[in-house]
Amino acid sequence: MMIKITADSTCDLPAAIIEELNIGVIPLHILIDKKSFRDGAEITQQDIFKYVGEENRKCTTAAINVYEYEEFFSLFSAEFEAIIHITVGSDFSSCYQNAVLAAEKFSNVYIIDSKNFSAGSGHLAYDAALMAKDGQNARKIIQNLKAIVPKLDTSFVLDRLDYLKKGGRCSNVEVLAAALLKIKPSIEVKDGKMAIGKKYRGPLLRCLEKYVQERLENNNLIDYSRLFITHAMCPPEIVEKVKAWVAEYGTFDEIIETYAGTTLSVHSGPYALGLFYKRK
Repeated sequence: MMIKITADSTCDLPAAIIEELNIGVIPLHILIDKKSFRDGAEITQQDIFKYVGEENRKCTTAAINVYEYEEFFSLFSAEFEAIIHITVGSDFSSCYQNAVLAAEKFSNVYIIDSKNFSAGSGHLAYDAALMAKDGQNARKIIQNLKAIVPKLDTSFVLDRLDYLKKGGRCSNVEVLAAALLKIKPSIEVKDGKMAIGKKYRGPLLRCLEKYVQERLENNNLIDYSRLFITHAMCPPEIVEKVKAWVAEYGTFDEIIETYAGTTLSVHSGPYALGLFYKRK
């Protein structure tokens, strides 16, 4: 059975994995001064940080609309017996709802709400593509993906809050307090919703060390099959430090370094870094 796995661009998978497993990706939109750019295709992390950080321009994101999904699914519906599409979490965007509406025009398109974002959704797309490659049928893949969704463990640490503030997600007071007290908050996904986790205090490197320790130390619930380390333009030396700290608490079969896509970068700002793994 030929099954096509597709995903929203917010899955943040490396290009090598997307190409190797033939995963179809449809881009969300980045809006800068009301001009639209396709996520990952027409705009980069560096562009986001230049426009927002240096030029103080307003930058927001927009969902994929129903028509775009219909056009995208039509590229594969005749060739494949089934299309399984993984969207960014329904609580974060209207992408899931739009994809479901678009899928109603096809008899072989199935939509999975990742209830997650970035490499959290990436885990699902990667797993789905591996299952399809292994010859599993659509029903079994969908069943397995739905079982994985509540086991995804997603979190990251922000170096700064001004990008959240510019996107209307926190106040001037919160930004000022975080800067003065050198607070680096962690963001977690719980039950499909974004929540503030632990707040770390001090230089970024020290906060990341503590973050890695608290996520991984004495955690018997971790599935060590795969870890994504996803970041927004963190210097290589910081990423290597994080990998070394991860190794102190356990051995993952696979550690994949990925870069936060432009959709996430609009809200996270530079130097955000997160650990994305699955629980048993």
